[in-house]
Amino acid sequence: MSTFSPTVIHSEKEYTGETDRKSVRQAISDALWEEMERDENVFIMGEEVGVWGGTYAVTRGFYDHFGERRVRDTPISEMVIVGAAVGAAMNGLRPIAEIMTINFAFVAFDAIVNHAAKVRYMFGGQFTVPLVIRTTTGGGRQLGATHSHSPEALFAHFPGLYVVTPSTPFDAKGLLLSAIRDDNPVLFVEHSTLYQNRGLVPTVDYVVPLGKADIKREGSDVTIVTYAKMVEIALDAAERLQDEEGISAEVIDLRSLRPLDLDPVLESFKKTNRCVVVEEGHPFASVSGEIAARIQDEAFDWMDAPVKRVNQEDVPLPYSRELEQSALPNADKVIAAVKEIM
Repeated sequence: MSTFSPTVIHSEKEYTGETDRKSVRQAISDALWEEMERDENVFIMGEEVGVWGGTYAVTRGFYDHFGERRVRDTPISEMVIVGAAVGAAMNGLRPIAEIMTINFAFVAFDAIVNHAAKVRYMFGGQFTVPLVIRTTTGGGRQLGATHSHSPEALFAHFPGLYVVTPSTPFDAKGLLLSAIRDDNPVLFVEHSTLYQNRGLVPTVDYVVPLGKADIKREGSDVTIVTYAKMVEIALDAAERLQDEEGISAEVIDLRSLRPLDLDPVLESFKKTNRCVVVEEGHPFASVSGEIAARIQDEAFDWMDAPVKRVNQEDVPLPYSRELEQSALPNADKVIAAVKEIM
């Protein structure tokens, strides 16, 4: 492993150095490639990650460059993938296990929440599990009810497991680099419809700290809290609210669901006194419900209206494109929620 001293950048807004314009897909691919070059203990395993180059082309070219020892195609068995990765991590390697979609992570649920998340605690720190599980989430691509879940809240329920949800190329690369270098297991959740989105990425070796929210847009009238794909939706709604209604919305990207950084949310709420939480997951037992409860508990004296939530409809996601889109959160629904509490 080479000596390195990465630049810690908390937010894209604070960086003023040289950048390249890249897609989320390329930013993630670059992070993986750079870490595999830097640290020979890092390796990738999963379905179709090698010869095929990954379902979403993130690991294209890795197999030819790094070889089959470090880019391992696996059987179609998610429990085996995560179980083997946990064992490798406990023995000093830094595996990156790819689960094709988060829907398939249910098959590996035992290995993720009973093994990866608990080993360090149960052995009193004698073992660490420096494991990254990369997976995709979200609906919007007509894949049917069993392939369109957004269950990040389910995994964030368990202490010992970090859950990271980037929304931009800058965050995707910086957070993934932090995740690979961390000694705790990280579920790194990439929204499948964001891969083509482009943005500026620093040319320096940098990391974005895990568990730190980011203010993507400043405002004074209402706080919109969200993550992943819904950041795009929230920013669209915020621009329309400003242009059409003169309402100034502050948009906060959580970036990590565990650890959950609520300090910026509470500070913003004490300024705006109103909040809408936007989440692609179902409303029952959700991240949005947790945030609403925490605001009520910790900032009740600043509350001028109930905390509103915009979630996916509480039904299995339909296959029909029109029905699927109607069930998902969108900017119109966010605007309606904001106007209801103004």
